[in-house]
This record gives sequence, structure tokens and C-alpha cells, in this order.
Amino acid sequence: MSNLASILTRTADRHPGRPALRLADRTVTYAELDEASARFAGYLRARGVQPGDRVALMLPNVPEFATVYYGILRAGAVVVPMNPLLRPREVDYYLADSGATGILAWHTTEQAGVDRSDAVSMVVAPETFTEALAGYAPVTEVAERAGADTAVILYTSGTTGQPKGAELTHDNLRRNVEVSTATLLRLGPDDVVFGALPLFHSFGQTIALNCAVGAGACLTLLPRFDAAQALEILVRDRVTLFAGVPTMYAALLAAAGTDEPDLSALRTCVSGGAALPVELLRLFEEKFGCVILEGYGLSETSPVASFNHPDRPRKPGTIGTPIEGVEMDVRTADGTPAPTGEVGEIVIRGHNVMKGYWQRPEATAESIVDGWFRTGDLGARDADGYYRIVDRTKDLVIRGGFNVYPREVEEILYEHPAVAEAAVLGAPHPTLGEEVVAVVALRPGAAATPDELREHVKGQLAAYKYPRQVWIVPALPKGPTGKILKRAIVVPPPDAA
Repeated sequence: MSNLASILTRTADRHPGRPALRLADRTVTYAELDEASARFAGYLRARGVQPGDRVALMLPNVPEFATVYYGILRAGAVVVPMNPLLRPREVDYYLADSGATGILAWHTTEQAGVDRSDAVSMVVAPETFTEALAGYAPVTEVAERAGADTAVILYTSGTTGQPKGAELTHDNLRRNVEVSTATLLRLGPDDVVFGALPLFHSFGQTIALNCAVGAGACLTLLPRFDAAQALEILVRDRVTLFAGVPTMYAALLAAAGTDEPDLSALRTCVSGGAALPVELLRLFEEKFGCVILEGYGLSETSPVASFNHPDRPRKPGTIGTPIEGVEMDVRTADGTPAPTGEVGEIVIRGHNVMKGYWQRPEATAESIVDGWFRTGDLGARDADGYYRIVDRTKDLVIRGGFNVYPREVEEILYEHPAVAEAAVLGAPHPTLGEEVVAVVALRPGAAATPDELREHVKGQLAAYKYPRQVWIVPALPKGPTGKILKRAIVVPPPDAA
């Protein structure tokens, strides 16, 4: 069975009474999740949804997300996950671009973008959802789908123009789940997975939801990340797997302070979504006595492409080696393989690479060349085959003809004891082309001046690399996963630093 929904039906057959999902004091077993998804598939079928139709899903991290997600797949339709915080204009774009037949939206979203006249759409509220589906016969079978059929259309962030929908197939996602579960996470039915990564995003969808369901583990949900609340859940539910982005690890450290929460059940931590500063990794591991495995991937790669594997030597500051069935390489500007240690664009091919961008053949042809997906990330491979990300191609700062990789500067800033978050970017300069600028948020109760931070970096990097401007702010803007959004940072004029 190629349909991704089969990971739920198989687990429900093996472990019907085990907890699948938890939110506060609410627990859903695998049998209950299976039955609810079958009834939702019946709802879709009664409203004329056919295999291959797109159905939009705009829910936070609540049990209903899993019900709708697997119900859409079970009916043979395509899931179009959307951020519940999207504004009506954005919702209209996603629906029009994907050609969705309807949208399932959380009851607290802006109704102007949700109220639609089609028969499929529904406003979902926990108090009424079960009752709304009660009259529909459950579809107990799973629709037959080919492995190459599209299962999910994940819209990219659109940092360079309108968002594009990455078509991920049933084989893309199922294989990424199987490899990640077996070789990286090593999940089983006794595990408890922390679910704060947004499930509408590729990282949370694969590593948290699908891997947990495929393994029969329990996914304990947190709809909106709050570090203090997250620590309570980690202790209360005896969480064994924590998956997060770097800002989550930093926030947990700050929230714990001098306390020593009991995280003895925590077996594995994984980090992705952005580069994890080595100093942050060190501090977290020292504080909580666990190992963080850093990995790498994109929406277009389902998402996992490489990882520091648990059974191999770990190299902090790297994204490890390609996962089973995936190849990676570093290419120069003319597309030829780069020598070991030389910086170039990372390219990927394997079972995880998307079918293409939805209804954008030209963009697909530009991104996938001879089977290799061009990531737009600059990186290098060392003599042991470990990859490190230097920066995004578009984040590269060229100062007076010299390349400055922001991540290198950020790593130094994170080593300062007062720094909680840092972003380095380029600002226009009349003679140099670009100037290096740092925007920094300090730890609670910490103090540092821009001059102090500038001198901290200046003493450790070449003269052309250190930031001439340092701007201290209360917090840096973040996206739905907690990743720092450099494009949302407004660089101040020099006299404002």
C-alpha cells in the first residue's frame, strides 16, 4: 500500500489502545484516531471529493489536525497544509493556486478568508467536530494511490516572490518517514514525541506526526511554543524525543535558568530548520545531559536529507552525512563538483526529492537539473563526508569584493555570554557595496553594549568580516517554526546602532 495514510491504519491494527495524541488532559488512542479519520474520509466522499482533488488544511497543533490530514489522504485526495495565522488575502492565494476544493479551518482563524460556499469547507472546533462527522459512514478502506502520486503540496516561504507549492509524493513522504524512524530517531511504541513544531510545516509533519504515528509512539502536542510550558510537558509526559529549531533550544535554556527539571527520560534531541550555533549546542547538552543531533532538509526534500547519525561520530557544527537512499554533493557556479573543503551550492537527489513545483514547470526545471535538486544553500564537504552549511546563497554578504558568510559571524556572537539571538546581514554601502550588520537580542538580565559585541567579534575574525553596526533589540522576528526571519529585519541607519 503506497498511500501514506496506511502508516496510521497499520499502527491502529497493531496498537489500537495505545495513546496516539495528547493535548493537555485530552488523549486520543490509535483506534480512535483511525475511526475519526475514516469518518472524515466519509465526509469528503459524501461531498464529492475525488482522488487527486486538493483539500486545504488550516489547523494548529491539535488532535483534529491528524484526523483531517489522514482523512484527506485516506480518501485519495491531496493535503494542502496552511499556516492558521495566514491573512485572508494569503488564504485566497493558496486556495486559488492549488485549486483546492475546500478548506478545513480552525474556529479561531479569520473567517473572512475561510467562509466559502463550497460543500467541502468546514470551520473546525473541538466541541462540535465529532458531532459534525457523526452522520457520515466511515470509509474503512484506504484509497489506492501510486507511489508517484502527489500526497501533499507544501508551499515554500516565498522569500523570492510568490510562494510555490512543492509536490511531495506518497513515496517521498513514506520513505522519508521509514528511514528517519529506523536510522535516526529509532522510535518505538513506548516513545513520547514532543509536538511543538508546526504540523503544517514539513519538519513537524514528518519528524513529529508521521514518524510518531508510523512507530506507534505518542505525540504530545503544544499548539503554540512557550518554553516554560514546554518544560512542564517534557517533565509531565516523560518525553523521549524532542525535535526543535535552534530558537527553541535557546528558549528552553533561558526558561530553565538555574532550575534542574527532570528530563531523564529524554533520549534524543534533533535540531533542524536553521543552523544550530555550536555554543548553544554545548550549553544545552551541559545543562540537560542529552545529545543533540543536527540535521538538514527542505520542504522540497520531504524534508530530511542529512543528519548526524546516532551510530556514527558526531561533528557539532555540521549537518552530518546523507540519510539512507539520498545523495548530496557540492557544486561550483558552473555546476561542476567542488573539491573537498571548497564552498559551493549543495545539491540533493534521492527518494526524498519532490516531484516538482505545482503547475510551475519552468521553476521545476530550474530547481531540478539532471535529477539533482539545487538547494540554494552554500556549504562544503570535509574529508570524512560530513557537510556543513555556510549560508543561503542570497544571505551571502559581499563587502568590498570579499565574501562574508553571516553564519560564521553569528557563531562568534553566540559565544558571548550576553547574547541570546543573533542575525548578521548586509546593508547597502555607497563604496563597499555591502556592509556587515549584526542584530542581537540579549539574554534576560544580561547587559552588553554594541561596542562590546563589535570588539568581541573583531578580535576573532578577519578585518573585513566583523560587523561595523551592531543593533540590540528586544527580540528577533521569527517564522512559524521559530526560525529567525532575516527578511523581516529592518536594518537601521548607522547612527541608530
